[in-house]
Amino acid sequence: MANQVKEQEAIPVSKVQRAAKFISTGAKVGGNYVKHYAKKMVNPSLDKESLHQSNASDIYNSLSQLKGSALKVAQMMSMDKNLLPRAYQDKFTMAQYSAPPLSYPLVVKTFQQHFGKSPEQLFETFTRSAVNAASIGQVHQATKGDHVYAVKIQYPGVADSVSSDLKLVRPFALRLLNMNEKELDHYMGEVEERLVEETDYVLEIERSREISEACAHIPNLNFPKYYDELSSERIITMDWIKGLHIKEWMDTHPSQTSRNQIGQALWDFYHHQVHNLMQVHADPHPGNFIIQENDVLGIIDFGCVKVIPEDFYHGYFSLIKRELLINEEELNQIFYTLEFISDKDSEVEQAYFKGVFKEMISLLGKPFHVDRFDFADDGFFEQIFQLGDRISNDKMFKKSRQARGSRHGLYINRTYFGLYNLLNQLQAEIDTTKPDWLK
Repeated sequence: MANQVKEQEAIPVSKVQRAAKFISTGAKVGGNYVKHYAKKMVNPSLDKESLHQSNASDIYNSLSQLKGSALKVAQMMSMDKNLLPRAYQDKFTMAQYSAPPLSYPLVVKTFQQHFGKSPEQLFETFTRSAVNAASIGQVHQATKGDHVYAVKIQYPGVADSVSSDLKLVRPFALRLLNMNEKELDHYMGEVEERLVEETDYVLEIERSREISEACAHIPNLNFPKYYDELSSERIITMDWIKGLHIKEWMDTHPSQTSRNQIGQALWDFYHHQVHNLMQVHADPHPGNFIIQENDVLGIIDFGCVKVIPEDFYHGYFSLIKRELLINEEELNQIFYTLEFISDKDSEVEQAYFKGVFKEMISLLGKPFHVDRFDFADDGFFEQIFQLGDRISNDKMFKKSRQARGSRHGLYINRTYFGLYNLLNQLQAEIDTTKPDWLK
């Protein structure tokens, strides 16, 4: 995978270097618009597809060289398929699997900084090229005796550039996400918190063990073991989980029974985290899962974990209930708690936003309203995309004087839409277990 992509000899690390990269990319995007409108004068029927493709390619190439938070935001946007034109979705999806990897001398330098030794001094074999490269780090395969390890190495400078990168990526996000500035600012703090945590590999190992142990009883799941003596703040060494990513596995034409088994394991994994642990693996993109022999699902990355506040949890899932038997006063309190409405709203605005968010959460809750749900139903996803499209172009949202929705909802919504998309890729039909109070 990663070794098919040209390796990168250096990463812009200083704020000045990274800012210069964004400025040059902005200039390219501006030039693409000029070219597009010049062509449109000659050919008025020209659509924006070629413009989107040029911009997507230029923005992705720039972010993939910078890596870190900027590339992570692109990866997140690629998962929200109703937010971006297809050209951006297709290009940004590459951040999940195949960002350009670092060259071997930079890998050795990182090992020398954290262990005072090269990879060859710690392991008997170590792949010179990365076997996988994404937004925050890249993975190499290593061996010691008969044991095979996955060694994840964080890109240089990523941890120190989270805040400044998010400021630089802001203009691109505003244009691509079609959000107003208040909304974007409201959520950027939450994104920054999660990304700072994601660069803390000591915290990742701690959470990986905690959640793995808490989910060990769930059938058809497998978690790697982590090795402290071979890990540091910027390097994680764990068991190598052998298998295929979802897309590769689906290309083998697995049976419906196999797809349902993997889908059920996924649902049960998320159900237990959200409703029992009150914290969740909030990065459900395909690159974080491996399908093994006997239809067992390997979970290989716990970098992004969202702790769910209790008041948010009860309000959010109360709205998902099929029969919303809540009186108007209690319902209003939930909408205030979830920050869908506020005292700044007029009665018209309150009624409008309550209606929209009830519709949105009811749609998200559809799998919860039945005992078994078929995620191969593309009609369900079409409803989600249409609602997302309607909301992103709605004048009431654009004119709103405030952001809508608690910042905690950002990663919970992302988790569920990501989970649903994975289940759709699997074309799985599953038992949608839920807590008794939600039935």
